[in-house]
Parts: sequence; C-alpha cells; structure tokens
Amino acid sequence: MRNFDAVVVGGGPAGSTCAWALGRAGLEVLVVDRARFPRDKPCAGWLTPQAVAAVELDCADYAESRVLQRVTGVRTSHLDGPELEARYQEVVSYGVRRCEFDHYLLRRSGAAVHAAAVTGVRRVAGGFVLDDGILTPLLVGAGGHFCPVARWLGAGRGEAVVVAQEMEQRLDDAQCGACRVDPEVPELFFCRDFLGYGWAFRKGDYVNVGFGRRNGRGFRAQLRRFLDGLVARGRVPADLPSRWPGHAYLLYEDSRRRLVDDGVLLVGDAAGLAYAQSGEGIGPAIESGLLAAQAIIAARDDYARESLEPYRHSITERFGARRPFDPFRHVPGAVRSWLGAKLLESPLWSRRLVVDRWFLHRQLPTLLAGGLPVEATA
Repeated sequence: MRNFDAVVVGGGPAGSTCAWALGRAGLEVLVVDRARFPRDKPCAGWLTPQAVAAVELDCADYAESRVLQRVTGVRTSHLDGPELEARYQEVVSYGVRRCEFDHYLLRRSGAAVHAAAVTGVRRVAGGFVLDDGILTPLLVGAGGHFCPVARWLGAGRGEAVVVAQEMEQRLDDAQCGACRVDPEVPELFFCRDFLGYGWAFRKGDYVNVGFGRRNGRGFRAQLRRFLDGLVARGRVPADLPSRWPGHAYLLYEDSRRRLVDDGVLLVGDAAGLAYAQSGEGIGPAIESGLLAAQAIIAARDDYARESLEPYRHSITERFGARRPFDPFRHVPGAVRSWLGAKLLESPLWSRRLVVDRWFLHRQLPTLLAGGLPVEATA
C-alpha cells in the first residue's frame, strides 16, 4: 500500500496545476491518469493572459521548443453573415497545443505520476483507497467530464452537456497555402441562436477546427454546414480529415455537481466549470486547481467537508452564481435568430460583448499562483 498526502485523479491543466501548488506547499502528491503523457488532445488551446499569469508561464522559455501562438485579434461572424475583426495593440491570448501544454504542466508539477485508469474508490478510516493500492486522506477529482471521482460523488445523471467535435492537424506546404486563417486572428462562427459556434484557429504550422453546440439536435448537419462554409471561404483546405474526435463537457451555469465532500474536491471539467459563453475550459481549470490547493493548504490536514467548504465559496466568488446562460431564452425562435444575427453584425457589440467579455474575459482580475487576485496583493 502506497501512502500520499493527496491524490489527484487527472493530469490535465486542473490536476497538474493543483498538484504543483500543493507540492510547493510541501505535500507529497500523486497524479493518476489513464493516459501516458504526452497525449493526443485535439483542442483549440485558447490560453488567456490570466491563465498564463496564474501558472507563472515563462512564455519565452516555453516557446523555444513548443507552439505558443500569439493572438492579437479575433474575427467573428454568424454562419451566413459578414465577418467583423477586433484588433488589439497587445497580445490578448495565446494558442497552445494541448499535447505539449499538458505535458509541460504535469512535468513541472513535480508530482509522482501513475499511468493507470482508476476503477475503484473506497472510503476507509482516515481517507480513501484507490484500486486497493493507493492510500490518501485527500482526493482531488480532475479527470474531465467523465472523471471517476465525480461519478463516485454521483455526477452524470440528467446533465445537459455541450457536444463538440474537433480536429488538429499539421499542415504540409500545399495545405499551408490553402489555409487562409491568420495565425494571430482566430475565427469564430456562431449559430444565430447563440447555442453553439465553430472555430478555426491556426497555431503555426497546425490548424485546429471544431464545432460545439449546447443543444445536440441537428449537430451533424450544422457541423457539415460549418465545415463546407470554411472551405468555400477558402479558410481551410478541403482535404481535412473526415473523422473528428468528439467530447462532451458541462458549462458552469448548467452544472449541479457537488464540488466538495469529506476529503474530496472537484476541479476543472470534473466540476463542470467551462465558461457558458465560450465553452473555454483551460482558464477555469487552472484557476480552480489553484483555488482548490489554497483551500486544502488552509484546512491544515482537517479535510472534513466544512473545512474544505471555502473552496466552493471561492469558486462562486470567481465565476459568479450559477444561473442558466441563454440571452434569448424567452424569445421565439425566428426573432431569436434575427436578434443574434444583428448582435454579431454590430462592430461595437461584437467586440465589447462577444470578444472582450465572453472570450477574453478582460473584466476579470488575474489570479496568482496562491489563488489570490492580483489586486489583493497591492
């Protein structure tokens, strides 16, 4: 039987960031993940400056051997509408390849890593036993939407998930010429009802294309229409792979998952923390990992639910109260589509609301590695 101060189930950005912060506080941490890193992980890889600061990423060092695409603008439209471009004088986000970024964070965490699927969690005196071989007083569920720790806490029944499919491919010389997506200006193509959107994000010699929708009805037809539109506009080559990996995740406002129990916390997609407006999950994953570590360290080895409850409060303070996000929920379908199109065709609203607030989160303060807002340290 191996004993650890904490076991983090899931080695993505949420789990590795939590393990990193706990390790810096002197805890012996084990990260368990069924994948061997580096793993293949198709993802837009949208990384905001807040996330970069929170993990203290040295951009120059990271970019020496990995993809770190600067973003200085965003192009938006609806599937049949005109394109609007918001440009900035500074870098407003970055694009990363998840196979590289996740591996980097996991290695940097300094935690012990065990590549295995967790098939059993059992509560015992003083903590938990995983698969009859690992003993710990504290579990952090960070294994994504289908995290076994989240399922053990009762997650998964009756959840309204976002359905998404995407691909990431390295472009050869001919495909590079046929891909007219500006690497510094990712493109977003919204459904008129604002219940989904597609994207095209070029990161150096790689392109990531995907489509996600809150309501899965007609998903395949809308995905096909989106991809055909990209090819017709000359944005991407016509010979992209026809089979794209799919995944599901919960939006923060839709999630009803328990974040805390005796000796247990959920972070990242396991907790259902993706931003409702954009579906972005890397930033919330990183920040929840830091906030969870902050609560664990403050609990001082008392991992009763009441002692870990500050984590839930800090999540609410950071992301707001959970309430359904649907700007047109009381509007009839035809009027809803008309309003959505008008919003996306307005340069002012497209930039200030869709880009600045929903995707860049320029209204949010940056969290430090200790889980505190930058303003709180002044």
